[in-house]
Amino acid sequence: MSHAFLAPEFLADYSLRTHNTFGFDVRARHAMKIDSVEAAAALCTDKRIANMAQLVLGGGSNIVLTRDFDGVALIVGIAGKRVIAEDDDAWLVEAGAGESWHGFVAWTLAHGMPGLENLALIPGTVGAAPIQNIGAYGLEMGERFERLSAVELATGARVEFDRDACAFGYRDSFFKRAGRGRFMITSVVFRLPKAWTPRAGYADIARVLDAATQCDAQAIFNAVIAVRRAKLPDWTVLGNAGSFFKNPVVSAQAFDALRAREPGVVSYPQADGQVKLAAGWLIDQCGWKGRGIGGAAVHDRQALVLVNRGGATGAQVLELAEAIKRDVLARFDVELEMEPVAL
Repeated sequence: MSHAFLAPEFLADYSLRTHNTFGFDVRARHAMKIDSVEAAAALCTDKRIANMAQLVLGGGSNIVLTRDFDGVALIVGIAGKRVIAEDDDAWLVEAGAGESWHGFVAWTLAHGMPGLENLALIPGTVGAAPIQNIGAYGLEMGERFERLSAVELATGARVEFDRDACAFGYRDSFFKRAGRGRFMITSVVFRLPKAWTPRAGYADIARVLDAATQCDAQAIFNAVIAVRRAKLPDWTVLGNAGSFFKNPVVSAQAFDALRAREPGVVSYPQADGQVKLAAGWLIDQCGWKGRGIGGAAVHDRQALVLVNRGGATGAQVLELAEAIKRDVLARFDVELEMEPVAL
């Protein structure tokens, strides 16, 4: 994953517009593009950035930038994809943190290694995937995760994290909490089982597959892409960060009380007895679909997605999010939680 080390260029007054999927027009006082593990490890001794605030950025698909960043933005561009081991049960596949997530998923399928197809077309980079523990259509990244390598920014130490150390939760991990800002992920290793079984239970995916001649991993990959394109805006056309709120999970008792008041509530029973609610349905019922504040708006086809209709600021997106949260809490007594990190 590494090559001969060259000190990264030190860029001044750097636009982050293309480094966040909302397309907010904010700038960093400085930026450095990190394309090797050696470059990441050397940051702690780089006098150019001594005592400077640091912001690690991948694809910027899970961030709301509310203002210019008075520090150095570290743009992760570490590339590379390879099979590092194989046994009778699985392939171990490593990807550099700067690789496109969707491109990596497509690459695994093209090389006959299924298992990540349900996570097709999720924006962002491989290195960001463990931070968010991305998931979609019945699969979470953590289920396929083996380990990751990272650099501790303050010391330059190279550290390896296994699944337990990552402390994955629902759209959550150690790196979103205690580890936030401390580490730069440099590569991730996935275990892709050879005993492949389809995850095709979601109604939208099953509907597309019904029209297909076969249900293999490629068919599921294609179905996921078709469904996501039909339901979600393309961030390169209409800035967004995908699903903006987590689907809230409530106790069975709280759900029974809610269903008594709202018989049509969309829900998904969980293995532990709790119930997951569809945040998009809650928001839609509060009349927010298509509405906005300034350039920030709720998407007119999917209420779970907030968009930049043009010229929106991060502050406007957060103002809109808070208004939505207040309305959902008032009507349903359910608190919504943002997926993206606000800075």
